Amino acid sequence: MMEQKTPSKKLRIGVLASGRGSNFQAIIDRVESGDLPVEIAVLVCNNPDAGAIERARRHGIPWKYIDHRGKPREEFEKEIIEVLDSHGVELVVLAGFMRILTPLFVNHYPNRIINIHPALLPSFPGTHAQKDALEYGVKVSGCTVHFVNTDVDGGPIIIQRCVPVLEDDTVETLAARILKEEHRALPEAIKLFAEGRLRVEGRRVKILSR
Repeated sequence: MMEQKTPSKKLRIGVLASGRGSNFQAIIDRVESGDLPVEIAVLVCNNPDAGAIERARRHGIPWKYIDHRGKPREEFEKEIIEVLDSHGVELVVLAGFMRILTPLFVNHYPNRIINIHPALLPSFPGTHAQKDALEYGVKVSGCTVHFVNTDVDGGPIIIQRCVPVLEDDTVETLAARILKEEHRALPEAIKLFAEGRLRVEGRRVKILSR
């Protein structure tokens, strides 16, 4: 069982992203509004053209590009760890980070990595979740924020949000509807962690009252 201690200062988070960074922006917006009691210590991207980098620049957030190409996964991850640790990161947030993490990275931050996935896990893990859900014919889909372990999209679930699947949905329209809920769910999960309100008991994450 893992129970958090309530932190006495603002939690320092590190965000890993590979793409446009809309979930990263949702975190920034909540921090700047005063609703999310954390400090974004650093952004790490493995894509030099990621939109997330420009978002970091606009908001004065430190960022680092680390190329994953042509090197072993563990070497790439050690470079990330060095950056995160040098910035005092206490929680790692995967916001559209398109690399599978090895046990080396996961075990360095036990129960301190969270991920947002565009499906209701354990259904439809992997990189084509919205397409898989639509093709399967589900009537409800959504998003999941979960702790990261060594199983791909298999860690204990923190928050899930549902959306209807409409008869005329395409992958794009369903993804857009889910994304709106991602922008709410990910900052909320970070806030619960920052407030010391998450307790992990095996596969279950209990949310403690204030």
